[in-house]
Amino acid sequence: MKTIKILTLPIVMSTTLLLAVPVAYAASATASVPVNVRVAQVCAITTTSGLSFASYDPVVINASAALNATGLITITCSKGSAGVTVALGYGLNPSGTTQRQMVGSVASNLIQYNVFQPPSSIAGTSCTFPGVLPWGVSGAGMLTVTTAPDNAPRAYSICGTIPGAQNVAADAYTDTIIATITF
Repeated sequence: MKTIKILTLPIVMSTTLLLAVPVAYAASATASVPVNVRVAQVCAITTTSGLSFASYDPVVINASAALNATGLITITCSKGSAGVTVALGYGLNPSGTTQRQMVGSVASNLIQYNVFQPPSSIAGTSCTFPGVLPWGVSGAGMLTVTTAPDNAPRAYSICGTIPGAQNVAADAYTDTIIATITF
């Protein structure tokens, strides 16, 4: 048989009033926050080294042989940039739309030169002379570069040639070509 013990507690009356305090429960809700960005196809072009020819000798060496030089431009595009082209203008003293000329200290002192694309549109390709594809401002005359594998700078050769057999005055000749990148 089980024995049950009853415990009795004395009840004390008090004049203290007990107040009921409401209990606050925490609640929550969620929402999705869309996050997005569009990476633009962006390119920049700089001159790494100009097209600097050695001395032209119209009497002996260059009486029949061309004088060649190589310059460099650097292109930096966002990764994956495709369809990028580079045009080289005809300079400040063009003769028509295909022949570039440098001018001496006298406006009538002119020496013709040509600019060709490197043999490949792959960065770092060296020039071969004589150049095959003239570098110009439209169509096949523009260099179409390969798709950018990353956003690292890539150097492209500018292949320049001064044809031999030019009857030119002794002078210092200069010109400026504008390089334009389209992306």
